[in-house]
Amino acid sequence: MQVWPGHAYPLGATYDGAGTNFAVFSEAADRVELCLLHEDGSETAVELRESDAFVRHAYLPGVMPGQRYGYRVHGPYEPERGHRCNSAKLLLDPYAKAVSGRIDWDEAVYGYHFGAPDRRNDLDSAPHTVSAVVVNPYFDWGHDRLPRTDYHHTVIYEAHVKGLTMLHPKLPRELRGTYAALAHPAVIDHLTGLGVTALELMPVHQFVTDNRLADSGLTNYWGYNTLGYFAPHNAYASWGDRGQQVLEFKQAVRALHEAGIEVILDVVYNHTAEGSHLGPTLSFRGLDNASYYRLADDPRYYMDTTGTGNSLLMRSPHVLQLIMDSLRYWVTEMHVDGFRFDLAATLARQFHEVDRLSSFFDLVQQDPVVSQVKLIAEPWDVGEGGYQVGNFPPLWTEWNGRYRDTVRDLWRGEPRTLAEFGSRLTGSSDLYQDDGRRPLASINFVTCHDGFTLHDLVAYDGKHNEANGEHNRDGESHNRSWNCGAEGATDDPAVLRLRRRQMRNFIATLMLSQGVPMLSHGDEFARTQHGNNNAYCQDSELSWVHWPAPGEEDEMCAFVRAMVRLRRDHPVFRRRRFFHGRPVEGTHDELSDIAWFTPQGDAMVQRDWQEAQAKSLTVFLNGSAISEPGPRGERVTDDSFLLMFHARHAPQEFVVPVDHGRQWQVIVDTADEDPVPEGGGAKVIAGDRLTLTDRSLVVLQRPG
Repeated sequence: MQVWPGHAYPLGATYDGAGTNFAVFSEAADRVELCLLHEDGSETAVELRESDAFVRHAYLPGVMPGQRYGYRVHGPYEPERGHRCNSAKLLLDPYAKAVSGRIDWDEAVYGYHFGAPDRRNDLDSAPHTVSAVVVNPYFDWGHDRLPRTDYHHTVIYEAHVKGLTMLHPKLPRELRGTYAALAHPAVIDHLTGLGVTALELMPVHQFVTDNRLADSGLTNYWGYNTLGYFAPHNAYASWGDRGQQVLEFKQAVRALHEAGIEVILDVVYNHTAEGSHLGPTLSFRGLDNASYYRLADDPRYYMDTTGTGNSLLMRSPHVLQLIMDSLRYWVTEMHVDGFRFDLAATLARQFHEVDRLSSFFDLVQQDPVVSQVKLIAEPWDVGEGGYQVGNFPPLWTEWNGRYRDTVRDLWRGEPRTLAEFGSRLTGSSDLYQDDGRRPLASINFVTCHDGFTLHDLVAYDGKHNEANGEHNRDGESHNRSWNCGAEGATDDPAVLRLRRRQMRNFIATLMLSQGVPMLSHGDEFARTQHGNNNAYCQDSELSWVHWPAPGEEDEMCAFVRAMVRLRRDHPVFRRRRFFHGRPVEGTHDELSDIAWFTPQGDAMVQRDWQEAQAKSLTVFLNGSAISEPGPRGERVTDDSFLLMFHARHAPQEFVVPVDHGRQWQVIVDTADEDPVPEGGGAKVIAGDRLTLTDRSLVVLQRPG
């Protein structure tokens, strides 16, 4: 076999049409062997003798796409000094573009012997672990372009590749649960019909089901246990794992883009699948443990701000390079449109505290590729001071956990909620305005993958996670949920009516709020997990979306579509700037851009906001007082609206405010069996009285 010197950059395996360049970083290594793996289980070892700045490299002519490979690192095994090199362990390339196989959790994949964690384990891990694959980078993207949907036009749909598609009745069985299923017209038609503009995929980076779950007969269904930051998860491919998963993912992105749908990836750069000091040696740990991980004062152990056993070392230039290279790869080569960063507060921990000005954010800010796509933070982790909602840099948007909590509290009838609800409804200026951000920095959601589904939010007071095998100890215990009078399944018609109304209240509130709305997959069908609020390990019908039979119309789905359409058609619900609370100069309208009223039609004063039992109000949105111009500098005008929120347990009479428009029409009433009547509902005039059903929401419209 010919071995040429090759190049230290780019890292990973790079096929150029004639051969493949291999490059891998390890400062700890004395020697590094590239191992080419063969179908009979044998391997050919090639020592990487060239080294530049601790990057070992070689070029192998004739090595083609589909070739499986791994690394063996010879170096110090001194856990007390933070080193865990062991040449008996076949290591996955951190820059692997595709991953083949699975891990069987034999003792050989660990660096120590079971029952004797201080004794080095020299069993060969190759037969029991995954391998990297050389991939063909060439793909015909045709005329594909990133949709680049503005945030104020964005509606996000969070989904799981397998969970969304596994039970779809119109999909061929061989495609269900795969990237190809996302590209199927039946799935794309549903998303476009809902009005979705961005599909936010739960982790698709190559991930691992850890030994504990595997022994229990469970899986890491959600995928927040990443091993390969460049490789699409191989189990989601319908036709092979020797690079086919890369082609299939690209085909799915291309099809979604053709439908105008962006693809956002949920990414986990805060920790890896290697776990704590008792975890396996699969990649980073064996290559250069101290360069990749945050070690404790005793370097045998790891600092853990993620609850998973380890945290990546965010002040290491090699870790930062890995993350930035990965992000750029997914944008430039895989054409994704943005990222949602899991436990993003960990990315800001250069030392201990969360630092808004950390190196990671500096790198993102100046990067000409990554800075131009959607960047969404989950702004918390489990470390001290980890709850950082509102504290990310101006380039970023955030999952707004305070929006979720406040909206849930309002509709379950919690006291002293009204004042904060007013802030959340109008874009959370208290969180974002002080650092120059706009309402669109707030990703608003009521439910997501983590926690109750929308149906279960109104059907359960407590979690029911017994199926997870942890005696119902796992998952959040304080869900801000309310079962509407019966725990779980019931045939009580009054309870079922109230639950349907509450679900409509949540969806309507979400779509009427300033910011960017996010739906959780299956909520449009009132999907249930039977009270399980932590289905991370449930790869089954419990967590998959149950679709209506072909030809059936789901009433909840119809309501979601109608509310998304209402938001899309009216810029007053998706403003790019915060409300002023006064008339807007240059609009020739003497009315304020927003006004707040009690149910009696009186302007709200301070004591009304602070009243402990106040749970109802009317909001006036002035379509003639939108301050931001259109894309060509034109003035933007819209109809005006009255939003009547009534979260009390008894009916309430609302007075239509005077002096803010004479004639109105009811266009949404969540208490009505036909909540969004075609052509509109009853017409009312200023001073009229409307009786709202307990726990309901009414929207009135006045043409501009």
